[in-house]
Amino acid sequence: MEAQSLVAKSLLERGITRRDFLKFCALMAGTLALPMSYGTRIAEALEKKTTKLPVIWLEFQDCAGCSESFTRSSKPSAAHVVLDLISLEYHETLMAAAGFQAEQAREEVVKRGGYLVIIEGGVPKGDDGVYCVIAGRTALQVIEETVKNAAAVITVGNCGSFGGIPRAHPSPTTATGARFVVKEMFPDKPIIGLPGCPVNAVNVTATLVHFLAFGELPPTDQHDRPLFAYGALIHDNCPRRAHFDRGEFVREWGDEGHRKGWCLYKMGCKGPITYANCPAVQWNDGLSWPIGSGHGCIGCTELDFWDRPIYEPVKIQEAAPPAFYPSVEEGPEGKVDAVSAGITGAVVGAAAVAGATLLKGKKSNNGSSQPSDEG
Repeated sequence: MEAQSLVAKSLLERGITRRDFLKFCALMAGTLALPMSYGTRIAEALEKKTTKLPVIWLEFQDCAGCSESFTRSSKPSAAHVVLDLISLEYHETLMAAAGFQAEQAREEVVKRGGYLVIIEGGVPKGDDGVYCVIAGRTALQVIEETVKNAAAVITVGNCGSFGGIPRAHPSPTTATGARFVVKEMFPDKPIIGLPGCPVNAVNVTATLVHFLAFGELPPTDQHDRPLFAYGALIHDNCPRRAHFDRGEFVREWGDEGHRKGWCLYKMGCKGPITYANCPAVQWNDGLSWPIGSGHGCIGCTELDFWDRPIYEPVKIQEAAPPAFYPSVEEGPEGKVDAVSAGITGAVVGAAAVAGATLLKGKKSNNGSSQPSDEG
């Protein structure tokens, strides 16, 4: 490890061993769906860093839930990421500066260029954006001023990526996702969306590490979501999937099926139409996740999820692609039909294609299995 490496120096100062550092890099490789050998490549890339990556974190129409999710994570800790890998130059919730001093800090970073912008929250477009004003500038103006010299942009949470709650009907402020605004203002700017309510801190960390190690954002789908985190349906990796295939469903909260851990499809679970890695990374440092706790997925990584009734089962034709799923309404319960029997092969094939695309570093624009992106 080079003595001049800022990462190595800061890790040493905090008493973190090289072994722990390599474990962290291996964890990131696994999270990014890369071969384990990439853990060494990530470690070597990070060890060569002599400067920290400047980051500007903007907040607009939000509840700060994504900031809370990120700062409260501990594997790895937010302090590890912020202090060892990036230089958080601006974050309204976390920074010590206030007022004109805070805005001056942001302006100075923008002048230097080469920074990363993270945007949390929706953006109001109604009445010229007057419903969200910071230091006399609307959210639209702040985005235009801040993103122009950025190396790349990451939108976090459903609000930042798709509009979230502010966009939900009737959306009195005519809100939209910050990602849509950035793509409209700067069509060629590298951008990635990490939807969720809130965003999972593991996915934020992995995205940052990928950018630091390889100098670019991870491969994405047509919604600008990274394939490593949003490349597979929750339904395909759900530990209750076998119950779905057998037609074993929870009918009422607390019934026998619920006590036995049966499928939550009938209770409105959105797993069949939701792309996320929640079954693998889970929440609260891998302690649990909604389905593991007995509640169905609410589809928080998808567009307009707040306008979808939470406890109404999704129509089977909404599950994409429809041919992957048995007709739970028409098929006999307790039996597995031919379609169900073919699920495993279809899922393995889809995973192989997604993995190959990811390793080639190409952006997937195949819209056959996911709904279109609507701004």
